[in-house]
Amino acid sequence: MTKPPTAAQRRIIEAADPATGRLTGSEAQLAGLVRHRLAFRHPRPPHAYFLTPTGHRLREGVQAPAAEAPGPPPDAPAPSGLFAARTGAEPAPPPTERPAARARDVRSAWEGLLEMRRMTNPDSARDRPCAWERTHLVQAAALALEAAGCRPGAGGYRVDATPQPEAVAVHEASPEGLRTCAGVLEAAGWQVSEHAERAGGTRYLLASPRRGRASK
Repeated sequence: MTKPPTAAQRRIIEAADPATGRLTGSEAQLAGLVRHRLAFRHPRPPHAYFLTPTGHRLREGVQAPAAEAPGPPPDAPAPSGLFAARTGAEPAPPPTERPAARARDVRSAWEGLLEMRRMTNPDSARDRPCAWERTHLVQAAALALEAAGCRPGAGGYRVDATPQPEAVAVHEASPEGLRTCAGVLEAAGWQVSEHAERAGGTRYLLASPRRGRASK
């Protein structure tokens, strides 16, 4: 953000939907928030506008650090374009990171993804992955896990791409953690199966986005 938002823009931010961050306002005002990196425009009709994690922090009265990067690395796209869930392969978080702020960003990203499901799935289903998740498998699975409170990295989960179409591998440090990850992903609309590596027999999960509603 290069300069503070105007009073009118602040009113739009404060009036955002508290769960999804959806915004209402004139096209010019909303476009201005996008330029400030406080909002993003959904790529699918009706092209609604939503708060980014930075916008959510501003709405809640928490200013982001001045040195905060404006977006994720190029290889880590996300629903908002400004947030990347942790896959477990990243370096340890910096000591200056505020856990409460990170949790708020994760929650906002997850709510944004659920809203994307509602807006882009043909039946408006929020309990089944959408097209974005099928093209960003690792990030989508990692977001579901992090949003549920699972811990990434050493001692926690790691999400890896696989040669199989529409499948990721999820590793966990303990059998209990692996079962927890399986339950989280199944609840988030993924099909999950457990396997053993040929070398060493280490257990891991294969997870794929579910296409149809689960049978009763």
